[in-house]
Amino acid sequence: MQKNLPKSIACAFLIMLLAGTSFAQARPISLNPENRHYFSYQGKPTILITSGEHYGAVMNPGFDYKIYLKTLQNDGLNLTRTMTGAYFEPAGAFNISKNTLGPEKSKFLCSWKRAADHGKFDLNQWNDAYFVRLKDFMNEAQKRGVIVELSLFCPFYEEMQWELSPFNIKNNVNGLGDFPRTDVYTLDKSKGLLAVQEKMVRKLVEELKDFPNLIYEICNEPYFGGITLEWQEQISKTIVDAEKSFTNKHLISQNIGNGFEKIKNPNPLVSVFNFHYATPPMAVSLNYDLNKVIGENETGFNGQKDSTYRKEAWELILTGGGLFNNLDYSFTTDHPEGTFHYPEKQPGGGSQALRKQLGYLKKFMDSFDFVRMKPDTTVFSGEISGKNKVFVLSEPGKQYAMYWMGGKQVNPEFQLPKGEYRLEWLNPLTGKSEKKEKVSHSGGKLKLNSPEYQEDIAVKLAKIQ
Repeated sequence: MQKNLPKSIACAFLIMLLAGTSFAQARPISLNPENRHYFSYQGKPTILITSGEHYGAVMNPGFDYKIYLKTLQNDGLNLTRTMTGAYFEPAGAFNISKNTLGPEKSKFLCSWKRAADHGKFDLNQWNDAYFVRLKDFMNEAQKRGVIVELSLFCPFYEEMQWELSPFNIKNNVNGLGDFPRTDVYTLDKSKGLLAVQEKMVRKLVEELKDFPNLIYEICNEPYFGGITLEWQEQISKTIVDAEKSFTNKHLISQNIGNGFEKIKNPNPLVSVFNFHYATPPMAVSLNYDLNKVIGENETGFNGQKDSTYRKEAWELILTGGGLFNNLDYSFTTDHPEGTFHYPEKQPGGGSQALRKQLGYLKKFMDSFDFVRMKPDTTVFSGEISGKNKVFVLSEPGKQYAMYWMGGKQVNPEFQLPKGEYRLEWLNPLTGKSEKKEKVSHSGGKLKLNSPEYQEDIAVKLAKIQ
């Protein structure tokens, strides 16, 4: 440990040591043993839903993550995603205003210590202040029931990001990184950086071993920037090897692609397969047979309307997805509570209202015994007109979660077994129950009559025992 740490850092470090002992026996978030399309956390079936900041909560020292995490908790959300600092962005990149992933170059934090003489990074020296902040962030998230997906690496999309990275020879004292940005995350072209990357992963695994609220993501969007599948597999093996002596091991997630694709030859060390901009949610149905969590851990680039991302979340989760993360640009360093009104050029959305709406979705799903449910394409027996869509999860004959998108009022028909049912119509915009009734059904087709709504409506149908 570095000697003569500032008093505030030393105190925080002591808090982390004490906090770590309290988490030492806690089992990390895992795949649910009864239905591996979902999670289990603190002994309860869990779906992860959020609208989170742009991944700079730890590396950006100007960001107040305590206020941010409290906001997520108050909005009923339980996930955040953050990057480690091997990658960050210059101000204005991708037209993002006040980007939390764009701290000042001279102030941003990462795993490595800056050399005292000229401010470059020494890739052989750890930065104690970074790990203190990271562990305090994890501690605050754990106290608020928030799971952290820690994205270890990220491609350098353009030269402007590569120019900032500690891996670039311009920014380190180790003489590493004198090659194109597309060679950084490979097994044979990075000329010594692979060993640095593996060492960083092992250090993070050791530092975070006692936190149960953690998922390791190998790399953000590895389908850009020359990143190879072999390198991704090597990083996953490094995580597993670093945890081999641990009683409790953490899940590993892999970012597969934008939109959707059928996963071929899935990495057996990966438990969560994530997509970006996954609407329509074909990524879930195409890969449901993997019996792993299929998620969408980044949205955006589709306008700024709340309804766009609310509907995207509902359709993904009601198709059988287990993780949804909207990229929320209303979180900035000067608005950590998520109230920033971003300009029209911003590539996505996010707001207080949207976060509340996503919280209603989580509450809706938590009202079911959802681990006993699966996507159901047979129960709906009516016709769908225009842009209307219907999504159903069910435990046949017992419980049905339905989501109807489009129109203003619908009278859908469903094929249901005989029984007495409780029926409730939920407004996804307000979270309010619009209509409740008991239904006595003789079996076969059941026609339902919805109340009027604006853009979408949800249905909870449960058999009366």
